[in-house]
Amino acid sequence: MYGSSAMIKRKVSNPLHHPLAEIFGFPADNMSSNAHRYRKNKLCPFNNKVPNCTKDKANSPLGVCSIYDEKEVVITCPVRFRQEWIIAEDAASFFFPKGATWTSLTEVRLKDKQGESAGNIDVVLVSYDGGGKITSFGALEVQAVYISGNVRSPFEHYIKNPSQRMRMDWRHKPNYPRPDYLSSSRKRLAPQLIYKGGILNSWRRKTAVALNRGFFNTLPKFTQVPVADAEIAWMVYDLRHDKHQNRYVLDRYKTVYTKFDKSLKQLTQSEAGREGDFLEHLQEKLDEKLESVNPPDAPTLDAILLS
Repeated sequence: MYGSSAMIKRKVSNPLHHPLAEIFGFPADNMSSNAHRYRKNKLCPFNNKVPNCTKDKANSPLGVCSIYDEKEVVITCPVRFRQEWIIAEDAASFFFPKGATWTSLTEVRLKDKQGESAGNIDVVLVSYDGGGKITSFGALEVQAVYISGNVRSPFEHYIKNPSQRMRMDWRHKPNYPRPDYLSSSRKRLAPQLIYKGGILNSWRRKTAVALNRGFFNTLPKFTQVPVADAEIAWMVYDLRHDKHQNRYVLDRYKTVYTKFDKSLKQLTQSEAGREGDFLEHLQEKLDEKLESVNPPDAPTLDAILLS
């Protein structure tokens, strides 16, 4: 839908000395007056619900939008995906027929049959007629990547003096932050789709999932279907560095269309390794247990000396 990967420039100006790719919407080495204003006032340029960044703590926000993973830029804040509302436009094209009038509603509570909360849907897109009556809707889930390690320490060190610390060397510090793709998929994305997506799918409503290219590449290879038959659209995005602005720009990479049940099974089912390897491990554990209960009948040193 969005062209080949060769059309997107993925090389980034990574200083390789620290993990901070974007702080309050700007690269660490962007010293423009606009970047200074956003850092000073802790602002968010990506359509947050309020002007300020609210990540982690409202009074002391962790203003890191994305981090470096080698030479890749990984989005770690879900609000970062809202740049220019490209994700809403792309989801609407999947949910509704061409020419439909639609709008978006954020943080919409979803309840199950017992009236218990199944969680909030990040963005619900609704189409409506000339009288303002809803004609259809779909759910857009936004999945950023969890971080393992400590990203607040380099952030707080940098933000005290950006011009002097934009090329700081953080490589040998403890708990260097890195993307945790496994936790992002198993602890966050899969449960979200099971609980919220399951309800929507039972209503025959479509779901779109917005995520980073690097994260998507760690997921199983989904069985694709034509867009007309799809129940989930996996909308994959990249961050492209615009050297003229010294800013990162959200780019469409590709969209993968799947069925709900099939893709959820692929997402939550682990790929089996060799049973023989597991049996060998079991045998080792059993041998250790039996030896501790029935130690080998070997002569002691005293017995040997007295013989």
